Amino acid sequence: MATISAGDFRNGVTFEMDGKPMQVIEFQHVKPGKGAAFVRTKYRNVISGAIREESFNPTAKFEQAMVERKDAEYSYNDGELFYFMDPETFDMTPLNREVLGDAFKFVKENTPCKLLSFNGTVFGVELPNFVELEITETEPGVRGDTATNVMKPATVETGAEIKVPLFINTGDRIQIDTRTGEYLNRCK
Repeated sequence: MATISAGDFRNGVTFEMDGKPMQVIEFQHVKPGKGAAFVRTKYRNVISGAIREESFNPTAKFEQAMVERKDAEYSYNDGELFYFMDPETFDMTPLNREVLGDAFKFVKENTPCKLLSFNGTVFGVELPNFVELEITETEPGVRGDTATNVMKPATVETGAEIKVPLFINTGDRIQIDTRTGEYLNRCK
């Protein structure tokens, strides 16, 4: 297995510590006037989600955690379990709601995703950055109200609430950024 030193840390890098996969959230190389340099690191246990901050010697060595990304398609949910289908083998993988994250409220059935796993244990779902959804409910736009940057609440077909510009109406298709949960544009 490949090793990585703390001096090579970058945002998003995964490494093993005590047999658990960690992902670097933030890092900072510090060279004080006196004493040895160190790497101040904020990292997350990718399975439990726990976040820690720690300083490492830049020469400290870690095993590189091999996180597997596998194509899957969201199929359906059955109460608290959400099922993802492997497009090649058609095997179904059930996941609990806690694994999915907040952005999952923008995902509808048959959306392609990536399942993230470590040593065969699925710990997360990587969603597409942008999704196209239909507005199912919103107040009608007021004619003549052309104030800029004024937003109103709307509900999309997955049931999620989002803020949209006044000119968006029920039945319109819009594009949403799943990373921020923000309206991007109206689709043709």
